[in-house]
Amino acid sequence: MALGKEEAEDMEIVKARTDKREYKRIVLPNALQVLLISDPDTDKCAASMNVSVGSFSDPDGLEGLAHFLEHMLFYASEKYPLEDSYSKYIIEHGGSTNAFTASDHTNYHFDVNSDCFEDALDRFAQFFIKPLISADATIREIKAVDSENQKNLLSDGWRMHQLQKQLSEEGHPYHKFSTGNWDSLEVWPKEKGLDIRLELLKLYEENYSANLMNLVIYAKESLDKIQSLVEDKFQEIQNNDRSCFSFPGQPCSSEHLQILVRTVPIKRGHKLRIVWPITPGILYYKEGPCRYLGHLIGHEGEGSLFYVLKTLGWATELSAGEVDGTTEFSFFNVVINLTDAGHEHMQDVVGLLFKYIHLLQQSGVCKWIFDELAAVCETSFHYQDKTPPSIYAVRVASNMQLYPPKDWLVGSSLPSNFSPSIIQTVLNQLSPDNVRIFWESKKFEGQTAMTEPWYKTAYSVEKITGSMIQEWMLFAPNEDLHLPAPNVFIPTDLSLKDAQEKVKFPVLLRKSSFSSLWYKPDTMFSTPKAYVEIDFNCPFASSSPETEILADIFARLLMDDLNDYAYYAQVAGLRYGIRNTDSGFQVTVAGYNHKLRILLETVIEKISNFKVKPDRFSVIKEMVVKEYGNLKFQQPYQQAMYYCSLLLHDQTWPWMEELEVLPHLQAEDLAKFIPLMLSRAFLECYIAGNIERNEAESMILHIEDTFNKGQDPICQPLFPSQHLTKRVIKLERGIDYLYPIEGLNPNDENSALVHYIQVHRDDFTLNVKLQLFALIAKQPAFHQLRSVEQLGYITVLMQRNDYGIRGVQFIIQSTVKGPGQIDLRVEAFLKMFETKLYEMTDDEFKRNVNALIDMKLEKHKNLREESAFFWREISDGTLKFDRKECEVATLKQLTLQDLINFFDEHVKVGAPRKRTLSVRVYGKLHSCEYPSDKSQQLPPNAVQIEDIFSFRRSQPLYGSFKGGFGHMKL
Repeated sequence: MALGKEEAEDMEIVKARTDKREYKRIVLPNALQVLLISDPDTDKCAASMNVSVGSFSDPDGLEGLAHFLEHMLFYASEKYPLEDSYSKYIIEHGGSTNAFTASDHTNYHFDVNSDCFEDALDRFAQFFIKPLISADATIREIKAVDSENQKNLLSDGWRMHQLQKQLSEEGHPYHKFSTGNWDSLEVWPKEKGLDIRLELLKLYEENYSANLMNLVIYAKESLDKIQSLVEDKFQEIQNNDRSCFSFPGQPCSSEHLQILVRTVPIKRGHKLRIVWPITPGILYYKEGPCRYLGHLIGHEGEGSLFYVLKTLGWATELSAGEVDGTTEFSFFNVVINLTDAGHEHMQDVVGLLFKYIHLLQQSGVCKWIFDELAAVCETSFHYQDKTPPSIYAVRVASNMQLYPPKDWLVGSSLPSNFSPSIIQTVLNQLSPDNVRIFWESKKFEGQTAMTEPWYKTAYSVEKITGSMIQEWMLFAPNEDLHLPAPNVFIPTDLSLKDAQEKVKFPVLLRKSSFSSLWYKPDTMFSTPKAYVEIDFNCPFASSSPETEILADIFARLLMDDLNDYAYYAQVAGLRYGIRNTDSGFQVTVAGYNHKLRILLETVIEKISNFKVKPDRFSVIKEMVVKEYGNLKFQQPYQQAMYYCSLLLHDQTWPWMEELEVLPHLQAEDLAKFIPLMLSRAFLECYIAGNIERNEAESMILHIEDTFNKGQDPICQPLFPSQHLTKRVIKLERGIDYLYPIEGLNPNDENSALVHYIQVHRDDFTLNVKLQLFALIAKQPAFHQLRSVEQLGYITVLMQRNDYGIRGVQFIIQSTVKGPGQIDLRVEAFLKMFETKLYEMTDDEFKRNVNALIDMKLEKHKNLREESAFFWREISDGTLKFDRKECEVATLKQLTLQDLINFFDEHVKVGAPRKRTLSVRVYGKLHSCEYPSDKSQQLPPNAVQIEDIFSFRRSQPLYGSFKGGFGHMKL
């Protein structure tokens, strides 16, 4: 029997060798193109609809309309008119939902427990069939869009992106402002006599056509069952036979090229963004010109541009690659974070970049480099980790707009056609004649004459010429720039070890006075990868603000020193990290297991023989000073969360104190500190994946030998009294603690509240009651506080877990009300919710219990996810590896009355045993409320915290789960 065209295309869909899922492409009679994915192993089902309409389609003078429409489709539909009922259904059935608006597409997606998928899909389909865009909801949701924009106004990423768009052709859609705000969606349309709701309907009716949509359905059932489901739910979407929005021509004309733009950022630091308009990579995705050039220009090994800039002390970070790509135009970006010295040598830095580009021109396009890159990409594709269904569905739906069906899963991730001429064409475009240089620094304050209209970014523009750049190249240092060496870390042995023990949970494989080793062979994922976590618990690393900052600099210097060697491992799919922790530092190595041990032993060797280089110390110290200083520009809700942690976590040092001691620290202080820090240590180790038991043991024995052997060992075991614990403040029952504080950035108009309710120390029964409350209350809280009251874009109810001490928190950021007022709105919500809970039926209760059980039984998708779960149990000291199973068994015994009793004791407003802490951060718009709120008469059960550390010292602590593993009895 001959195959039809569409079936033939199904057979051609390229999938990974390890991918057991089934795929089928169908096209509905209304021209909606759909990819069906059947995965019998999935616990969650998902859908993603990609509509080929984005912010480029905003009508002139209605900036942000497409983004606003994306918000509005969530509200209600003709079939499901109850506001927010879509989100309510999905959240109550263990799922999540979201959407985003890009320049040329808008993506809507959700996931949900598999037994509820059909009903969820029906609600989702109504977005595209008959949405209700009510006048009342329209006015309210403009406030949410405005609040979303408010949170971005002081973000350098958003500001610099808009500035690049500002300096382009006014008539080109790239020039537009895409988010929208109160002015563009409310004030200005009204002044023109426009009804914004009618404009939304017009945009929807003219553009949301089935032939411009691509749908991915990811489900548990067979392909035939999924197909009949899709045909039933989506056939009513109108097909108006619309053409994709097209915008011929380039966004940058000659006046926008050969420019040097000086601009003032919000945060301290200097950055260069060197940008060229190029041929869109999507047109040559099999040849991969931008991947090839990005790999070389962004390389960090010896001889690379970054290596040279780093050696000169001029740069701390460099990235290179294609950005803002569409089918019509694209840009190649090189972003360089400069040191103070690098800022003074900007012309040399740019000169060296063009020298490296010249080297690529002279060397010609190298087949061996392309082949090596193609081999890395091929291994990466065929051994890719399984990701959550919604993330996978979004990626594939976005690909459907751009690629032929056979490459929907691959996208541009598999360059396979070596074409020197195509790579050369793009390389030729990276020339001085069409470059745009954006140079950011606080040093330009007062030296700029222009202001970008949407974010108020200060900037100035100067024309530069090709001959000027030639001169910069001529005077740049004569460094040894060269191409990278062949990559020795590319894995060649991808075979799977035979795991002798089919263990479900980690086992304590060995322990000594110096280390404990938890081991978990891969019995789930059948992938040639491993995961190694080594936690160095060093009491001397966290004994003061000075030692903690020195431990931080030590971890960064290690990464810095290893970079030119270990970057090759990273390229080959073997990632590593060294970071400081509350109790020392942590080494993580993860990826293909074949050459993992080589990298791990190199890292361990480097730690044991580390020598402080004064020049690198100065560079890293400068970077840390800026980073800590920039913490005051965090979003107010992040500040509130930080203060909440500082109030709750005993023996932690505030970054303000660390910033105070930083300037006085010198290289010799670190050189003296490192041997002291390492002199007493206990190593907590976790090894998982495609590694045999004896191999895991021998890795740790090697580490012990490195640090413990010899006449004068680097490390001694900890004394029993030195084992570190993580202790949490126990709030007093019946007391409402308040911590009011002004926002650290006086220019940020947003205020924030974290309203935290502390409940209990890890216990299966109390855990599931808390989780069930959070599940049931999450969507009503969002609906009331965000959709109805429009307090702010960031409005979240979520659980909190501090080293096994559990609670729940409301996080709200707002320009509409001050934090004291928001706190009252949270209490009003809890009173409203109380009534709903008391009226809940047994059927509703059982539905929520079953949804939570399904969420708990969701399997880990990959080794990384599994390792994160088990490592959390180890690092918190709870060691409840069978937590999910035990909590499910407890949930099955739970009654509605149990939940009501839990609520009445721990959450209900005014409950005599309730423990709360409200952290209130006052932004610019509410700073006048701060003095009055602070001095107001408090009710008898409220206590205002004046000083974090006096408060911490005066409070009792919860017991720690952390035992001294080195001294546990077998």
